[in-house]
Amino acid sequence: MSIRIRLPAADGTLQSYRLKGALPIEPAAIPSFNRIAYSAAHVVADPRAAVDPWLQCALDWDATIGYRRHLWSLGLGVAEAMDTAQRGMGLDWPTSLELIRRSIDAARDVPGALLACGCGTDQLAPQDAATLDDVIRAYEEQMAAIEALGGRLIVMASRALARIARGPDDYQRVYGRLLSQARAPVILHWLGDMFDPALAGYWGSHDIPQAMATALGVIDAHAAKVDGIKISLLHKEHEITMRRHLPPGVRMYTGDDFNYPELIAGDAAGHSDALLGIFDAIAPAASAALGALAAGDAERFHAILAPTLPLSRHVFQAPTRFYKTGVVFMAWLNGHQSHFTMVGGQQSARSLLHFAELFRLADAAGLLIDPGLACRRMRTLLALHGMDDGPQLTSFAAPEGAQASLETARREA
Repeated sequence: MSIRIRLPAADGTLQSYRLKGALPIEPAAIPSFNRIAYSAAHVVADPRAAVDPWLQCALDWDATIGYRRHLWSLGLGVAEAMDTAQRGMGLDWPTSLELIRRSIDAARDVPGALLACGCGTDQLAPQDAATLDDVIRAYEEQMAAIEALGGRLIVMASRALARIARGPDDYQRVYGRLLSQARAPVILHWLGDMFDPALAGYWGSHDIPQAMATALGVIDAHAAKVDGIKISLLHKEHEITMRRHLPPGVRMYTGDDFNYPELIAGDAAGHSDALLGIFDAIAPAASAALGALAAGDAERFHAILAPTLPLSRHVFQAPTRFYKTGVVFMAWLNGHQSHFTMVGGQQSARSLLHFAELFRLADAAGLLIDPGLACRRMRTLLALHGMDDGPQLTSFAAPEGAQASLETARREA
């Protein structure tokens, strides 16, 4: 038996698609890695809240924290309140701080749970920043609040700083002030303008080598206070170049959702650790692959992750800032949340054709945990868009173990 569903093609017609029947990837029961691996985790909106979704933020706290527990169970760390969580793109600072507080509390119950928390300036509207001191005060407010909860800091890029900084010296002043007073080594985050156009020219230059030189200068001057830097430029050569120039003991955390297997595996000169938004969507595969790498099986590491690359490149295609929609779509398909509703109404940021291709790519990568459930939910989305799939499933010669999933889907349809 196999499962079929009709999905929209580029010409707008519905065409039959037969699921590949790949068994879902299962990581080790007790994961063990030789890389530090954070997943930047998404948030689950509360669709029942009496709010205006474009203007106000309401989260389903149980589902949101439950997903973090899922990531920890796979051996992955959680990078909290980052851009994957729609930080500054629907998720405001008060809600971010409450999210951080709840995640820190939850992590205490999970032995070995790895958690780091986004610290930015998003309570300061960029147009309201008149001086560098305004930016510094905004950063310091968030630093103090997170450190008071016992959180570890990820110092995020600041839209306000990008707007008013006049050159590299301004970045050196702001980051020097922040790093000098941080209680513990922090992770810096260099987010490219493909993720956020307001961050164009960060580190004082639109020329990447010049911007990199400024960032490296800041790190060199405060190496004891820098655990590492995550760069999200979607350009592996930039990451490798910077990685080779970091001071000893300072980590490179790849944020390259286009080239992560190669960068994590590394070369003779070193490797990258990981802080990736795509790890939210491919968490079981990421865990299994990292476990294989730690066991010395690089071939299996690449074999597991290779099918996830087309999916990741699709999720992060331009406009890249809308990638969160694909991440949440995957969580919904796989039953980690009961609805496909996002903070800020961002479920509408991608087209139905985008979702259909993402469904196919997830199937090809073995990332649909319950294919029957995924088909039922995909059919719901099709109906919402005015496309009737007709009979949801058709039986053929079946892979072993698929019957229960099919029968469940039939009952629920």
